[in-house]
Amino acid sequence: MAKEYSQIVEGIVKGVGGKENIQSATHCVTRLRFALKDETKVDKEELDKIDVVKGAFSANGQFQVVIGQGTVNKVYAEMVEATGIGTATKEETKSVAESNLNPLQRAVKALADIFIPILPAIVTAGLLLGINNILTGTGIFFEKKSLVQVYTQWSDFADIINLIANTAFTFLPALVGWSAVKRFGGNPLLGIILGLMLVHPSLLNAWDYPKAKAAGDIGMWNLFGLQIEKVGYQGQVLPILVASYVLAKIEVFLNKRVADSFQLLVVAPISLLITGFLAFIVIGPVTFTIGNWITSLFVGIFDMAPVIGGLLYGALYAPLVITGMHHTFLAVDFQLIGSIGSTFLWPILALSNIAQGASALAMMFLAKNDEKLRGLSLTSSISAFLGVTEPAMFGVNLRYRFPFYSAMIGSALGAVYIMLNAVTSPSIGVGGIPAIFSIFPNKWISFSVGMVIAIIVPFFLTFFLGKSKKYTLNSKKITRIEDHSV
Repeated sequence: MAKEYSQIVEGIVKGVGGKENIQSATHCVTRLRFALKDETKVDKEELDKIDVVKGAFSANGQFQVVIGQGTVNKVYAEMVEATGIGTATKEETKSVAESNLNPLQRAVKALADIFIPILPAIVTAGLLLGINNILTGTGIFFEKKSLVQVYTQWSDFADIINLIANTAFTFLPALVGWSAVKRFGGNPLLGIILGLMLVHPSLLNAWDYPKAKAAGDIGMWNLFGLQIEKVGYQGQVLPILVASYVLAKIEVFLNKRVADSFQLLVVAPISLLITGFLAFIVIGPVTFTIGNWITSLFVGIFDMAPVIGGLLYGALYAPLVITGMHHTFLAVDFQLIGSIGSTFLWPILALSNIAQGASALAMMFLAKNDEKLRGLSLTSSISAFLGVTEPAMFGVNLRYRFPFYSAMIGSALGAVYIMLNAVTSPSIGVGGIPAIFSIFPNKWISFSVGMVIAIIVPFFLTFFLGKSKKYTLNSKKITRIEDHSV
């Protein structure tokens, strides 16, 4: 077995450009992660020849080789021993990889580092809101009535579920504050306090702001003649992102200049005090306005041309995943939910996941003579249908290209349909087929039709393309069979 891993390691190291090209390497649950000096030296064909390698791609400055759970740690240990590159933590490899990123890529990676840690809480909230949707949605079980309207004893049960589910969104600035301040090098506990400060009960709720403004009923602070609106930022992302950056930088600045014996008494109070005033005087009002502009921009585009908007976002979401740019749209989703109470972008994400799964499933039927590829295609398609597309995208579809393009087409057509039918979601949930429970119940039928489109079109397009082009498939490569018939 050791010899087998030795050969695998030799092939992987050769495929990534040799050990001289490796700056740092680590691994996660399924992948080897490399920070390379020059990614142009990577030989993907060499990597594809290795049996345990299920795919390889570059994202956020790291070149990642998908191997699989249980095997990746053994391969990594053998690689460290064989090459002498030394072990590295995920953070160390990320830090090295960041030096290879341009400013835009660094900004996208920063957003990913902030939002990914809080996704479990948001997805959980989305699932619970889905349960609440089932209980309170009209027309699901009874015509023009909800379950709790017919069986009133369930109303308080549904109300408690709604409260639990809404907590993550109500106190979203606290979650973002914790993650953002940590990412920017500050004390994450101060980030939580900063986030809670922006949604304090004594402030006007952000969702009531338009009505209060129209009525001229907004409370004010008078700071030596400067009038400041006493408004909270529930559901808003930009105010806490900018405020967290400021807080972290002030804290880091003070920690370097204040003696250790006085840091507890000086650093946190001054950091919060300065950031708090800036948040309510400058940061909050400016970023709140920018957030509304962003909301208006996306709403305007999709209202004016839903076909074009759905077509482009549905087709391009999967390529955005490859680049890591899809993380920027998490912030847009949160902004839409906080501003208008729902998002029309996230349902398209779910269709994109489903489409990738459908293409991978078609590959299982095409790869008749390769048990490894058949097994990988089946398991990765199931994973994609449940919202995790990485095995399908990088292990199957991107490797053979035409399944990936077929998935893009199916996702785009499904997105057009749900946009024409104004399908929206009150939250972010689990992508893939379970996403239907996070959709407003009155749009379940429309979303179901969109899912059918995202399954049928990629499946048959992938299948017929594979047949018509006379491809013979195996897990290491794809070969075109020439047609010599007259």
